Amino acid sequence: MENSNIQLQHIIYKQLNSKQKERYNFQKIAGILADYGFSSIKLDDDWQGADFIANHIDGSTFLKVQLKGRLTFDKKYENKNIFIAFPYENDWYLLDHDEVLKLVKESIKNTSSWKDRGIYSWRSISRETKQLIEKYKVQPSTNNEYDAKDLSNNITDLNI
Repeated sequence: MENSNIQLQHIIYKQLNSKQKERYNFQKIAGILADYGFSSIKLDDDWQGADFIANHIDGSTFLKVQLKGRLTFDKKYENKNIFIAFPYENDWYLLDHDEVLKLVKESIKNTSSWKDRGIYSWRSISRETKQLIEKYKVQPSTNNEYDAKDLSNNITDLNI
């Protein structure tokens, strides 16, 4: 294999178009969910409201996940067993749409956004709402059990 001298540069998220941001966000949350035992499959089209499916290593847990750029609730996701994944202040959250909607519905039900369009989202999350969703924060593992030497051997074995 020839060495191509790839020069990697970090991207500037704000310069990405909406489709690029969605792909970027999928890669970020999929990596975090891998630390929780999930393998994620990006769907080309929303399937039953999901942007991707997260399959757990237990073989019986499958999450339908809608990927958002911010905390969002939508009437079209109600009663569909949808999880919402979104970033906020350098953290990621994964929450059960209907479970958390029940907790916030009283505060959004009279907004024009919810009444007229059936959707509500937060650009900036209040301290009260942040405390409410704190338990849904998902974080990368800091205890990676794999051995980098073993990983390197596996790559060599695959002729990569």
